[in-house]
Amino acid sequence: MKEQRFDMWAAGDAYERYMGRWSRPVADGFVAWLSCEDGLWWLDVGCGTGALTATVAARCRPRMLVGLDRSAGFVVSARAAAPASACFVVADALSLPVGDGACDVAVSGLALNFLPAPGSAVAEAARVVRPGGLVAAYVWDYAEGMAFLRHFWDAAVTVDPSAVALDETHRFPVCRPDVLRALWMEAGLVDVAVAPIEVPTVFADFADLWEPFLAGQGPAPGYVAALAPAVRDRLRDTLSEAVPTRPDGAIALTARAWAVQGRRPVRAGEDGRFDVFLSKFSSQADRTDAEGHPA
Repeated sequence: MKEQRFDMWAAGDAYERYMGRWSRPVADGFVAWLSCEDGLWWLDVGCGTGALTATVAARCRPRMLVGLDRSAGFVVSARAAAPASACFVVADALSLPVGDGACDVAVSGLALNFLPAPGSAVAEAARVVRPGGLVAAYVWDYAEGMAFLRHFWDAAVTVDPSAVALDETHRFPVCRPDVLRALWMEAGLVDVAVAPIEVPTVFADFADLWEPFLAGQGPAPGYVAALAPAVRDRLRDTLSEAVPTRPDGAIALTARAWAVQGRRPVRAGEDGRFDVFLSKFSSQADRTDAEGHPA
């Protein structure tokens, strides 16, 4: 998938109010579903603001935990949210600075659909886990499970029919259970499983729902930022009329993610034990400066 201008993520604070606050509960459900033992070496690919990294640190007592993201700004935010024992590096999911078979678990949260080549990213994650190691990820169910985004894009298309081209439902086919399963199997992973994870998304009032769309981070907010003020106001009013509002003003919706996991097969002559942590990764991990840039 070719990255569009509206897909750019850089500012952790803007992301936090728009999507980050829902990232933590879905990360918790994902890690519970994986049910991994303590003491493993984890790699969080596309760590963003660190919701999944922090959850792994809190729940799994990892032997080593490394988060990486291509956004230096996100790496700064992730480092602030994670314990000091976690390491971070600015790097690309399609070219991981990690040796073959170097870790026990490679995970990715809410990032796969923003990569230009999701299949290559899964294959790269499969490369860096040991024989028997786990590769797992989750993505939002944009097609049917993200109620507040569904309301947003329906309102946007009502006001501006051309907005349909930006709707994640159409742009991110990878966010479907059958496609995720196929990607994992094509990467040569076995014991592949897919499951839904649903979390509540409760907004205090309409402003709590609408204002994050004004920050310009991500597809929907980027679209809003590009609108003329009068069109933006019409979109706001159309959305306000569409969302279900409780007597106290709150808007209670739900969000669903699809999670997938699979293991690197153990071939003849492989014992599946953790291998030596290899390659240039050991010289890069956590060697970023205070602004998140490589040191």
